[in-house]
Amino acid sequence: MPSDKSLMAYADRRARLAGSAVFDFGNPWFAPLDQLQAEADRDGRPFVSFANYDYLGLADHPAIKNAAHSALDKLGVGALGSRLVGGERLIHADFEDALAKFVGADACLTLVSGYLTNLSTISHLMGRRDVILYDELSHNSIVSGISGAKAASMVFRHNDMDHLESILKETRANYRNCLIVVESLYSMDGDIANLPELLALKDKFGCWLLVDEAHSIGVLGKNGRGLSEHFGEDPRRIDIIIGTLSKTFASCGGFICTQRSVLEWMRYTLPGFVYSVGLPPVIAAAAHAALDLIVAEPERVTALQANAQRFLKKARAANLLTSSAVGQGIIPVLFPDLKSTMEGSDFLLKHDVFAPPIVQLSVPKELPRIRFFLSARHTSEDIDRAVDALENFFAAAPAGAREHAVPALDAARV
Repeated sequence: MPSDKSLMAYADRRARLAGSAVFDFGNPWFAPLDQLQAEADRDGRPFVSFANYDYLGLADHPAIKNAAHSALDKLGVGALGSRLVGGERLIHADFEDALAKFVGADACLTLVSGYLTNLSTISHLMGRRDVILYDELSHNSIVSGISGAKAASMVFRHNDMDHLESILKETRANYRNCLIVVESLYSMDGDIANLPELLALKDKFGCWLLVDEAHSIGVLGKNGRGLSEHFGEDPRRIDIIIGTLSKTFASCGGFICTQRSVLEWMRYTLPGFVYSVGLPPVIAAAAHAALDLIVAEPERVTALQANAQRFLKKARAANLLTSSAVGQGIIPVLFPDLKSTMEGSDFLLKHDVFAPPIVQLSVPKELPRIRFFLSARHTSEDIDRAVDALENFFAAAPAGAREHAVPALDAARV
């Protein structure tokens, strides 16, 4: 067995090979957020986080806490087994039925992990005679699911429907089934998939469409019902909708929405469901309470969208590079290099704005950024303070540092 010392040396070598010595500029990750908040409160400073995807500001809502407390008292903490063989609780079906109704799908199934939901579903659906076509900026959970599938796979340029169509024209006839996989709201760039064109291509070439709505439920559409509501399309035209409970629903876990017949098949065959424990009742209760609040208080969605638009408008007025963001929940601010990104994040934290850097292990090496998640709870003052701090940071940077990166960054994403 290798020694602790050799393991540490290996880990350090891997970090430097993969991250180009990112830790030479400090380590802004794994920040103790509760401690930072407590220290700011003690000193009377207005601390704000843009690093958490509490889009509708429900994370500490009393109704959600009360629902969790009640489920804890009645049902305990865990599900204590796979729902298939260990049995389930009524709370599971009640929540899944309500969630399917909200999304506009026939049926819904919840899993204990959002990441696992993509990984297990994609690898389970597609066989050796099939093909998967996926957007180049797809989340790692999608890529991992594709890697685990026996099907062939091909990548198309981000949001480039002409490129996708050209691949379909050339290859679709060679495969039994074809699955197109996209995200609705892309987590690193803050732009959205072109659902009308995707649906047209799906119908034209006889494909299935899977949309990962992890960041769009509660964010897109007048009532937060996601990509379909945003574009005015029937959600049942999307074959599979994948979502998460860890964002708008202020809990954890994932879900699948699809046709009832397909869902019933998955209940008995999907590895990530059959061989995993059921969603803990406490989590199901909390997520259901969050769903009830989303339905009852659509003004939260309106407030989130207004905040995101305010941030985007102010950032662009300050000549900050915001990639292809459309101002719907996620807005990145791009930096010219690793060093300035790390320094920019540290500068923000010193001004009580928490927004960690996103560097080359998550995005291309030449496109580092700080990503801002907007919430209905953010105030105009929070947003202005964050953007003003960024503007001040760049104003104090060496002359030409930001401008040097503008052409490459804009060409890559806009």
